Amino acid sequence: MLDFSWGSGPFPLRVTAADDGPVMVSIAPGVDAVEPRRPTQRARPALVEVLVVGEGRGLGSMRAIRTAVGDRLRYVEHREAAEADGSTLTITQRDARTGLVAATTLTRFDGIAAYRVATAITNSGDTPLLLQQVTSATLIGLTGHLGEVADLDLWTARSEWCAESRWSPVALGGPAGFADIDAALHGHFARGSIARSGHSTWPSGEWVPVAVVENRETGRALAWQVEHNGPWRWELDTLFDPAEALALALLGPTDIDHAWTHRLEPGASFTTVPASVALAEGGLTGAVGELTRHRRRSHLDVHADSARPLIFNDYMNALMGDPTTEKLLPLIDAAATAGAGTFCIDAGWYDDDGDWWPSVGAWEPSTVRFGDLGLPGLLQIIRDRGMTPGLWVEPEVVGVRSPMAHRLPDSAFMRRDGIRIVEHDRYFLDLRSAAARDHLDGVFDRLIGEYGARYFKWDYNVTPGSGPDSDAVSPGDGLLGHTRALLAWVERLRARHPGVVLEACSSGAQRMDAATLARFDLQSTSDQQDYRRYPTIAAAAPIAMPPEMAGNWAYPQSEWTHEQIAFTLVTGLSGRLYLSGNLDRLDERQAAIVKEAVARYPAIIRHHARALPAWPLGLPAWDDPQVALASATDEETLVFAWNRDPAATSTVLRLPALAGREVTVETVFPTALPAWPAGWDASAGALTVDLSKAGESARVLRLR
Repeated sequence: MLDFSWGSGPFPLRVTAADDGPVMVSIAPGVDAVEPRRPTQRARPALVEVLVVGEGRGLGSMRAIRTAVGDRLRYVEHREAAEADGSTLTITQRDARTGLVAATTLTRFDGIAAYRVATAITNSGDTPLLLQQVTSATLIGLTGHLGEVADLDLWTARSEWCAESRWSPVALGGPAGFADIDAALHGHFARGSIARSGHSTWPSGEWVPVAVVENRETGRALAWQVEHNGPWRWELDTLFDPAEALALALLGPTDIDHAWTHRLEPGASFTTVPASVALAEGGLTGAVGELTRHRRRSHLDVHADSARPLIFNDYMNALMGDPTTEKLLPLIDAAATAGAGTFCIDAGWYDDDGDWWPSVGAWEPSTVRFGDLGLPGLLQIIRDRGMTPGLWVEPEVVGVRSPMAHRLPDSAFMRRDGIRIVEHDRYFLDLRSAAARDHLDGVFDRLIGEYGARYFKWDYNVTPGSGPDSDAVSPGDGLLGHTRALLAWVERLRARHPGVVLEACSSGAQRMDAATLARFDLQSTSDQQDYRRYPTIAAAAPIAMPPEMAGNWAYPQSEWTHEQIAFTLVTGLSGRLYLSGNLDRLDERQAAIVKEAVARYPAIIRHHARALPAWPLGLPAWDDPQVALASATDEETLVFAWNRDPAATSTVLRLPALAGREVTVETVFPTALPAWPAGWDASAGALTVDLSKAGESARVLRLR
């Protein structure tokens, strides 16, 4: 009998295995194993569940758990290792029938109640195995940690273009949760799951690959994320044992969801995509705080963006993909005057005929847009004005009208049945191909070496469906190979050009996954052009990423009121202020509001980089009249608050972490506009804000 705990701090894991059963990992160390009702029914899922053609499941359902191979895995050994800033635990199991060996590695950072997990499986038998799905991990102990199902809420976020990160709860004991079928009476497990999945190469195009379960009574919480820039799935499953009612399975691509199968030849290995879990008191806010710490420690060790200078981009509600010398020069001057540190020329800089969408791929500057100066001359002007020059690129696609569509071999592109995959007039580079990688090496070496670009807005506006089947058993297998090759290529790019800053963008935030975020410097949070709708997106973004990575657009317009200009700038300041708009058209008073926001930005972004997020009004619904995000350190709390209801009279911002303390409240931005009167109730940790004269407006408040 194997039974030990691993991991320090308040939430260690418990590892158990009976002599005749697989290894199980529980997030609730105090929960003891119970005997199943029937010898043929394992009460709890295995740490590793492997679905193999010809082996199937040990219990009929569509779930990821209770696979036949998972049932047969037996403990071989475990090894612990100390790392520079944490530790690892590797648990090895083996299935005697197939010869499959599963080695699960759990990693933790010192001082953080979070664990990353991935599983490597090796075929040590003499027969090929056709994999259909493999869990990175399946965890039990959920109700032991969280409490009874009736008290639990599951938080997930729908996401789509211009409507990212829309969080909402499901009561697990309610009508949209789990039904109690009286499993004991039937002598059989339930078969249903509550699951979410992402598809193709927009992992956050439907759902954000992050979720939280919290006990609404006690505040105990569990958060998790699947860390993959491609397809993923997680599922919550009910179990037979009423004392241990839930399990969590974390997976990458699957056969059913993503057309993924993988042939594992004798001697070959396959490693799952990573996933992480975080445990906390303090509800969703506490769990997201642990994930935030974990994400910061997980980031690729790059330093080009350590100062996080202010970025101006010419696209949003400004040039909108039509840059020319005549349009850019006044914007360059205005951005420099405002205090921008980087100026990025967005889409269209390579296009000669105004139809830039299907012509991408060669990444050569337009011969007609920039006159005698040319693109290099414009980039030099940006440098002369004290800013770093940047360019928009969409490197993973080649337009059907691009010369590269003919110059590159077919092997450089994703193909199905030998035919290039095309979507919306674009082909897709397959980064498993040396020809594709060499092409991108040449593109970036030229843009960096010859033109001096040091900032890239890396966009990605189309997806290839289930993926390529060339050199793969299945389309999903080809796609997984591509997504992993892409991440490896980005890491090599950063090693070759350590001074370059990379912004992740995918039609806004359709690739808002931890694998991408760990390798890029910031993430564009949306393409939303309506300043009134953006606060919901901006306030929710820190659930998926550290707040200092959340590139929130602010795009002041000359026809707007001062309050409207301040409103969009508060949105920007709530994360990484990402400035755009027609700054060159603003009058003196309008420009002064922008300059004040820019002047506040350095201190605010330094604060964000040390802070943890909280939500004084709860997670925002899409059309909430008021929205608020708090960014808190031990020294101070900044509150970014938006009022979208001109008829509102007041709102109450709840900050329980400050309860019992007397604090001062001051307006950080905008100081030139009327302050919102506010009163602090120390006993309740509540700030009541008078909005009777506020109208549609927004403020940044400091409490300390």
